[in-house]
Amino acid sequence: MKKIHVGFLLSYDYEKLKLSIPPVYKDSDRIFIAIDNELRTWTGQKFVIEDVFYEWLKKIDVDNKIEIYEDDFYIPTLSAIDNDTRERHLLSLKMGIGNWLIQIDADEYFVNFKRFVTRLHKYDHYLDNPEKNKIQIAAFWIIIYKYTENGILYVDKPMKAIFATNYPNYKCARRTDERVIYLDNIVLHESLSRSKEELTQKISNWGHNNEVNEGFMRKWINVNENNYKEFSDLYYIEPKRWKKLNYFPTKNIGEIRKFIKQNRTMKLGRNYIRLKNFGQWFKYLIKK
Repeated sequence: MKKIHVGFLLSYDYEKLKLSIPPVYKDSDRIFIAIDNELRTWTGQKFVIEDVFYEWLKKIDVDNKIEIYEDDFYIPTLSAIDNDTRERHLLSLKMGIGNWLIQIDADEYFVNFKRFVTRLHKYDHYLDNPEKNKIQIAAFWIIIYKYTENGILYVDKPMKAIFATNYPNYKCARRTDERVIYLDNIVLHESLSRSKEELTQKISNWGHNNEVNEGFMRKWINVNENNYKEFSDLYYIEPKRWKKLNYFPTKNIGEIRKFIKQNRTMKLGRNYIRLKNFGQWFKYLIKK
């Protein structure tokens, strides 16, 4: 059976790895954590890693499968998104072509990674000659938008997101522009659910730092658990991509993961996945 290699990027929000690594640890063959050798973000800002984090990492790595990969991931002449893409490419080369190359961000939490891996293995034949059979594997985000006084606001519609590939010819972040195979898996994405100060830091340092629209921050500040139904068009780049929000009456990520597993209304359905995959197959068949 082909190997499951998972890569994480460590930066200023490294504490979130304490939530994103444990759900995937057991079902990964190897885990790689990429760190800039001078602790710089994609825009060149410095960050600090407390020693206690490495102590935590050592404690959870009971099977000795985690490897730290340090390299020069910041090139001053490149944009933030280009540095993002470059780091992901170097990380995947380190992970090794011929394995499943899964990249998960620090603020992404798989609801059922074992299920993702089981379904991914059905496509292991794409690893036999990956350069000639390039594909990318998508799951679906439930985007956690904001913490409120008593719970969490989230984007009401699951959004596709690329997580794996057999060949890392990345064009933008972890997207390769090859044929997509969709798997019916949910990933919680704690994209914007931070304090105002933390969100400002993220916007200043992530790959989309030059794309955020003017009205985004105003809406994010003003929306809460009582008025969220009055707000629409909430995406930070193209507002209409996130039409509306919904509400989890808890802040506990573990409870939310359990709720999603048990709630049928949050499942995408076999017919939806089949239609998406047929569309991708047909699209790339015509291209040939």
